[in-house]
Amino acid sequence: MSDDSALRETLVASEVLRRGRLLEFRVDTVELPDGTRSTRDVAGHPGGVCMVAIDDADRVLLVRQWRHAIGRALLELPAGTLDRDERGVIEDHAGAAARELEEETGSVAASWQYLGAFYTAPGFTSEQMHLYLATRLREAAGHHGPDEDERLELIPLPFAEAVAMAERGEIDDAKTQVGLLRVARLRERPGG
Repeated sequence: MSDDSALRETLVASEVLRRGRLLEFRVDTVELPDGTRSTRDVAGHPGGVCMVAIDDADRVLLVRQWRHAIGRALLELPAGTLDRDERGVIEDHAGAAARELEEETGSVAASWQYLGAFYTAPGFTSEQMHLYLATRLREAAGHHGPDEDERLELIPLPFAEAVAMAERGEIDDAKTQVGLLRVARLRERPGG
């Protein structure tokens, strides 16, 4: 790892503008390595999970949902935000992955593989997305569906077709591109 001292910004002050259900919006004042100060707009986020769920027919479970911020529906991997309890403790990402998979797809997985984490947009948000491969799927007993404010269409697609769509730029969602392409890469390895 290289020395980042010439890049490091030191937090001097932080003003919370608003705390919402999921996000905390704040303006941070930072001191740069040369001693000057600047501000950073930050959307604090508890993190999330994203699942590449592949059934026994080698179909990946995708969901299509409306995304208000961009004014259209996107085709995405099932995903969700980590819950925070009343004390501010953020839930474990493995448990959140199982919960979100069931809520959004009506499926549970007998096999889980953690594929790592990545930051979704580190220029302005702290959101870290935890990526899982979920296989050996079966229908959930007593499935209750997505959250009240979510409207989803479940769209199972052959895995190879979904990867081809991502490669052609037909899937606009970054976490979905990352998940599909990472699993495709894993499958290319010997024994994958």
